[in-house]
Amino acid sequence: MATVTLPDLSDAVVLVTGGTSGVGRAAAERLGAAGATVVLTGRDPERGQAAAAAVADAGTGDADIRLADFGDLEAVRDLAAGVRADYDRLDALVNNAGCSTDRRRESAQGLEYTFAVNHLAHFLLAHRLADRLVASAPARVVTVASGVHTRGDLDLDAVKGPEPDYDALDAYARSKLANVCFALELADRLDDTGVASTALHPGFVPGSRIWRDAAWYVRAGVRLAGAVPGLGSTVAEAGARLAALAADPAFDGVTGAYVDETEVAEPAPAAKDPDARARLWAWSAEHADVDPALDV
Repeated sequence: MATVTLPDLSDAVVLVTGGTSGVGRAAAERLGAAGATVVLTGRDPERGQAAAAAVADAGTGDADIRLADFGDLEAVRDLAAGVRADYDRLDALVNNAGCSTDRRRESAQGLEYTFAVNHLAHFLLAHRLADRLVASAPARVVTVASGVHTRGDLDLDAVKGPEPDYDALDAYARSKLANVCFALELADRLDDTGVASTALHPGFVPGSRIWRDAAWYVRAGVRLAGAVPGLGSTVAEAGARLAALAADPAFDGVTGAYVDETEVAEPAPAAKDPDARARLWAWSAEHADVDPALDV
């Protein structure tokens, strides 16, 4: 089990997307154990209630489940509006929800599903909650990425389709590169506001549900890797790393960084390209139907 030192979070509100299972739930339980009020998002009511109960039982803070389908931007808008209505502060936004699909699917807005869920939904959510984070500063935004981002490209034409040569791993890598680009660009745009933005590779986690809809050969590889003792991280270890980046004082002042498990590391060169990041930001604002400028 990873060692995490969290402060007393009894006055803090933390939003964890995809917090009803896997790494997100493990992180939420750590944050709840430190006293935080944890708002979880998920799609399954029963799993959501079970996760909220586990988070509440872990500590003294409250746990709140919000059902939202990140494949539909209207659901994300409703989620943000509900959080804004019910909470007057937001100390951390943990962008953890994610997927990988074995075939090309489209979101409610007609975009490649993996990219829409993993990147665009979180871009919109952060955009809608940025002013609440700034008002609660010091605050943090943590976006869960992956070491796989190093093999990705920002082919935004492919996101709009058609994509006859769709490859699940390529689509996932593209979305994870977008996650890192977004996290670094958000840090620049929130400079001097007291809100830190980082991207996290929590480690290779064979037991994560992220692989459940991946291509068969990806699932097979993950199962084989998971059978090798000592290879990869447990869900609990990855969740602890995510909770640490969201609230551990050891990361005070760390922003605009890519963290590989527990250490700041160099991301792919594409993630540091200011032109690529600006292009992704403008594209995302257009397709999320928001002003590119953050209203903070």
